[in-house]
Amino acid sequence: MKRKAFETALPYTLPICVGFLFLGMSYGFLMRSMGFSVWYPMLMSFFIYAGSMEFVTANLLMSAYNPLYAFVLTLLVNARHMFYGISMLNKYKNTGWKKFYLIYGMCDESFTINCTVTPPKDVDKGWFMFFVTLLNQIYWVGGATLGALLGSFITFDTTGIGFVMTALFVVMFINQWEESSDHRPALIGLISSFICLILLGADNFMLPAMALIILIFTLDRKNLDKQEVTTL
Repeated sequence: MKRKAFETALPYTLPICVGFLFLGMSYGFLMRSMGFSVWYPMLMSFFIYAGSMEFVTANLLMSAYNPLYAFVLTLLVNARHMFYGISMLNKYKNTGWKKFYLIYGMCDESFTINCTVTPPKDVDKGWFMFFVTLLNQIYWVGGATLGALLGSFITFDTTGIGFVMTALFVVMFINQWEESSDHRPALIGLISSFICLILLGADNFMLPAMALIILIFTLDRKNLDKQEVTTL
C-alpha cells in the first residue's frame, strides 16, 4: 500500500523537485553570502519550511531584535495557509497520525497537488498525500543544504536572487492555466488582487485580497463544484 502510494505520488512531485532544488540552492547561497553557517539554512528549511518566509528571515536575523514585528510579518507573509488549511479539512479526514505531518508540511506546491489530484482507487489517499508532502520537503531541505555547502566554495553576486520565489509562483500559475479549461478561479484571483492593490497599495493588499477571493469562492461554490464535476 505504501509503495503504491509512493510510486503514484513521485511523478507529480518531480517538476517541483527541479524548482525546489534550484530555489533551495539559491536560499542556501544567500544565507552563506550573509555569513551564516551551513546549519542555519539546513535547519531553517526543515523547521520553518516556508520558502518566502525563509528568505525574509535571513534579513530579520541581520536586523535588530523585534519579536512582535517578526510575528506580524510572518503572519502576513504566510496568511494564505489559513485559507489553505480550511479548504483541506475534508481532505485530511480519516488520515490518522499522518494528519499532523500533513498540516505541518503543507506548502503551496503540496497543497496544489493534494487539493487537485485524486489518486486511483487502489491507492490510499492518506499515504499519497503524505508522500507528496514528504518528497517536497526533502527536495526543499536538500536544495537548501546543497546550496549552503556549495556556497562555502563558490561566491558570486546574489543581488536579486530572492526573485526566484516569485518566478516559481508565476510558472505554477501558467501551468494551472494551461491544464484547466475553467479559468474563472484564476481570473477571480487576479482581478481581486488587482483591485485591492489599487485601493490599498502594495504593503496592505495581500490579506484583503485573500479574504475577497475566499468570499467570492464561497458565494460561487455551487457553480464551481458543478464545473468540477463536469470536468471530471
